[in-house]
Amino acid sequence: MMTVVKEQSPKRPYRSRVREEAARRTRRAIVDAAGELFVRDGYAATSLADVAVAAGVARPTVFAAFGSKPALLKQVLDEALAGDDEPVPVAERPWFRPVWEAGTPAGVLGAYASVVTLIGGRAGPIFETVRRAADAAPEVTGLWSELLDNRRRGALMVVERARSLGPFRDGLGIETATDVLWFFNDPAHYQALVGQCGWSEDAFRGRLAEAMRRSLLPDPTDGAG
Repeated sequence: MMTVVKEQSPKRPYRSRVREEAARRTRRAIVDAAGELFVRDGYAATSLADVAVAAGVARPTVFAAFGSKPALLKQVLDEALAGDDEPVPVAERPWFRPVWEAGTPAGVLGAYASVVTLIGGRAGPIFETVRRAADAAPEVTGLWSELLDNRRRGALMVVERARSLGPFRDGLGIETATDVLWFFNDPAHYQALVGQCGWSEDAFRGRLAEAMRRSLLPDPTDGAG
């Protein structure tokens, strides 16, 4: 008599929603604590042990979650840019959608001014932290270079969208227009005018949109009789 051996289905990995939620809360506490300390005390002066104390966890927990201080700094920066820890590119965020939905070059630049204002308010301090750290910490230099490159890619994306809807100033090519928007999308401008000079966000957004339009788009008075 033959014995029939039933094929066993592979076991699914055990996942506890409670554990996953607890792990996510721990990561949130670590990122929040690290962001506050990096901005307040500087990157070099902040250790993973400092972050652990501020987050109310053990140092090995911080290391297990992020692996290194540069990786933790990058996470803080990414979340400041995006507004959360979801893996969704900036260009696909709901608050970026008005850039794609605008029907004129002026509308695109106005919508982008709102994006730059939002990012400046949310990520300006940590941008400055990374810039300062890159001068003294070689492990952060690559992150700063990546930031500059990402800002330029974002500027190019907006320039191409605006240019697809209408003309730019005579003689203004895509590369130079990208240079201009790359200059304007620096969060340092928000920090200087809103953070230090006391401008309102509405005033900053309006002036920024006007400056972008004047720099890239044809003068509406040209050719007027």
